[in-house]
Amino acid sequence: MNLKNFTAASPSREEVNSFLKALWGYDENRVWDVAAVLTTPAAGVAKVVVFVKDKTQPDKGQTTVFFTTPDGKHAISDNVIDFGATPFADTRKVMQEKADGAARGAKGNELLLVEFADLQCPHCKEFQATMDSIAQDFPMAKIVFENYPITEIHPWAMRAADEGECVRKAKGDAGFFTYIQAVFDGQAGLTNEQGLATLAAAATKAGADPKQAAACAETPAIRAAVEAQKKLGVDIGVDQTPMLVVNGHVLPASQIPYETLRKIIAFQANNDGVKVALQPELNTLK
Repeated sequence: MNLKNFTAASPSREEVNSFLKALWGYDENRVWDVAAVLTTPAAGVAKVVVFVKDKTQPDKGQTTVFFTTPDGKHAISDNVIDFGATPFADTRKVMQEKADGAARGAKGNELLLVEFADLQCPHCKEFQATMDSIAQDFPMAKIVFENYPITEIHPWAMRAADEGECVRKAKGDAGFFTYIQAVFDGQAGLTNEQGLATLAAAATKAGADPKQAAACAETPAIRAAVEAQKKLGVDIGVDQTPMLVVNGHVLPASQIPYETLRKIIAFQANNDGVKVALQPELNTLK
């Protein structure tokens, strides 16, 4: 270690390594070296330089740079993320306290997977097969669905979410999941000409009265509940759909290969004291 490259009072090299282990430790082939922690012209802001390599390609590597804030609680690269040895602990606590959308899987929330999705989002539709595989591969997980309608580009997303919450009130969480799958299956029908009929058909498939669901969707309380779910996502940094929060670790999960995603889930679970043995015979996507 060249001390000339470590001019900032904090974070220490050890603190950076702890953070990177929490962030990247799921990948047994990734190795890194904290090359520098430097002062910057901004008071208290440190520049961290890390050399990263893959064991399978030892001749190749890349440099990663991020900045830490004066309070030592956040790191900034492309986005602002929590920093420290347990960078996801605060968000995990928020999810455990506030994620109250429809749930399936385990009753306890020791391993809590929260999906933020938009019912008119094509990527969210495709991601449901991944969520089903996660449910099979991690039966010890509680999986929660939180509505995140992006109305600027999906004009039927809010109405679909509203009616979904009404179906949930009438038919419980199981009915809600049947409803959203029916909406995803009929997503092409979310148009001005067919939208109401598409949602009615989804409510019917879930065993609910479509007229009651439609009337319920007009109530201020239901709209407030959906908007609260979206605000929860905004508050933790969700800015696209689908996003998956794994015990507080916010991930653009549809962009991550499934094999990698399940490693992240297992790694985070074990870090948080939930013993998960990641076996090759798990129900991975084909």
